[in-house]
Amino acid sequence: MTTGPVLIPLVLTLKVAFVATLGALMLGVPVAYGLSRKDFPGRTLLDALATLPMVLPPTVLGYYLLVLFGRQGVIGKVLNEYFGVTLMFSWQGAALASCVVAFPLVFTTARAAFDAVDPNLVNAARTLGAPGFSVFARVSLPLARRGILAGAMLAFARGMGEFGATLMIAGNIPGKTQTLSLAVYDAVMAGRDDQALFLVCVVSLVSLSILVASGKLLRGRA
Repeated sequence: MTTGPVLIPLVLTLKVAFVATLGALMLGVPVAYGLSRKDFPGRTLLDALATLPMVLPPTVLGYYLLVLFGRQGVIGKVLNEYFGVTLMFSWQGAALASCVVAFPLVFTTARAAFDAVDPNLVNAARTLGAPGFSVFARVSLPLARRGILAGAMLAFARGMGEFGATLMIAGNIPGKTQTLSLAVYDAVMAGRDDQALFLVCVVSLVSLSILVASGKLLRGRA
């Protein structure tokens, strides 16, 4: 077995998972903080929408992404016509799909971490005159960092294993959009059992390591 069919999808998967995790953090942490600290009409609905990608089939998420980011989609058409950007059949599209499916993992863990922050500390900072962003950056965020980091690790693992939504928006192009999950599928379909077994072991080992580490973080034993 040559290293090319294994190394190329591995590097691509790591890149896609990293970008997806970064995007999920940038979106999930502020949303989690806002929903944990403010009570307003419709908060329950927004909370449900934020966790919806966790329960929807990946193909349904892929369809929504096609409607929004396809060449004739609501957002995709604007990106293509005005910026020359096409997410279809690209690793960026794979990262977008992985970000969507990873978002709830960051959101739920960050939400729980912010909920666990002592409100007396937050109120004390506000009483001392700290503006809203300073309260977030200097009080809530540092105290919630373990939960957020654990969520990021889970999101990275989820991004590595994404299949359905990635296949629909990015396709399965070797060397361009074929991630480890897609490479496993191709290897099995082609009867390359040794390659499939190796890829499965790599994904399983990385995912297990991440789950163990994130579990320790959530229990405060990092």
